[in-house]
Amino acid sequence: MRTLLHRLFGLTRTRSFDAAGGGRRWEGARTVDGLNTAILAGATTAARRAGWYARNNPWVAAAVDSLVGNVVGAGIKPQSTHPDRAVRERLQVLWLRWTDHADPGGLADFYGLQAMAVRAMVEGGESFARLRVVPDAPAVPLHIDLLDRDQVPLDLHRDIGGGARIRAGIEFNGAGQRTAYWVMRDRPGDPLTPLRLEPLRLPATDCLHLFKPLAAGQLRGITWLAPVLLRLHELDQFEDAALVKAKVAALFTGFITDPDGTAGGLAGTNINGALTVGMEPGSLIPLPPGTDIRFSNPTEHDAYAPFVKNHLRAVAAGMGLPYELVSGDLEGVTYSSIRAGLIEFRRRVEQLQHNVVVHLFCRPVWDRFVRLAVLSGDLPAHDFDRDPAAYLGCEWLPPKFDYVDPKKDVEAEILAINAGLKSRRQAISERGYDAEQVDAEIAADKARTDALGLSFGAPPVQKEDIPDE
Repeated sequence: MRTLLHRLFGLTRTRSFDAAGGGRRWEGARTVDGLNTAILAGATTAARRAGWYARNNPWVAAAVDSLVGNVVGAGIKPQSTHPDRAVRERLQVLWLRWTDHADPGGLADFYGLQAMAVRAMVEGGESFARLRVVPDAPAVPLHIDLLDRDQVPLDLHRDIGGGARIRAGIEFNGAGQRTAYWVMRDRPGDPLTPLRLEPLRLPATDCLHLFKPLAAGQLRGITWLAPVLLRLHELDQFEDAALVKAKVAALFTGFITDPDGTAGGLAGTNINGALTVGMEPGSLIPLPPGTDIRFSNPTEHDAYAPFVKNHLRAVAAGMGLPYELVSGDLEGVTYSSIRAGLIEFRRRVEQLQHNVVVHLFCRPVWDRFVRLAVLSGDLPAHDFDRDPAAYLGCEWLPPKFDYVDPKKDVEAEILAINAGLKSRRQAISERGYDAEQVDAEIAADKARTDALGLSFGAPPVQKEDIPDE
């Protein structure tokens, strides 16, 4: 009977995947039972370790700076898609006036806040921000308060009735939608701050939660250094051991074999059994019978450089960066190899820019900015009510990547435009600029140079220069 049931339900089948097999080869292998379970158990410890390495390890500091510089650069900037050019220009003027006042602390403009939020996401796995309306603001009355990840308690879980519950400091309704964040008023551990343990409930529409989702239903983020932290720790230990070995070896000049304990009659200072003797070039020192000096010849670690380089390659791969950007080592790099590596890296960066930073951070800010501009009277309310989607429509333009070979890449772009494979607007937008603004500046430049009788660029082709057919 048991055999029949096994056959009916397919229980007699064997595992065809080695990855799901057993035996001694899989002894000690680890598995992840659930991403949220793993994050709740270890995300805070991993984030604090990552923060320490980001401030004390030169390789990690370079990697984090490189990620922030490539993802944000000078800023991911908005370009309104409103069909009316006058409205687009008005929105641009209001936005430029507001960006300098986005940070209530005055440490950065909006694009600086972008960089700080992305840095916190890389180091700690996530960053939070609060959208706050402020009265008597010199521009659109909107402030962005960046929050520490520890201000949203990871261990706060509670059923609040009606199918709603708090999970990891985030409140969900019965449909599984995020409705609020429970936030500590002060950063835990900050000196000279009052101890207020009860968190404050903030509506989800007023909060930004920036993290890279790895799986559906993920609650909180995990540091981007998680795959490499243990390797970095052991690499630090190896470098410390190698350095101490080199220092100890350099301290010894030689060893004296002396039967009568007089240090061979050498004059010098004897401190705790170590003799310090001054020597000059060409010195001949007579030694008593039976006395001998053997000079230290410490061995070097022949595998030090390859070992460190191999580990740094693994660290770079784990953080999604080319090895050259982490180490600064360009030895043996060719144009083709660096170009191939940067192309793949830039695909990852574009994915992060549009799928993470723009979606979770930039778009909510633009939405709140436009609505507050309408409420404050900077934009006509009747036009907005008639077509709010037109006012809220926006393209976000990341900074253009620098060329590896500017001449070749620009020539290829010109060929693509001339062949009709892309438009000038698309090419200009990819550089992070507004096509209409660029065209207006070109027209203004041309009018000014014509008025002054100036001429730049290639000279026009004259009729007499054209050869006869």
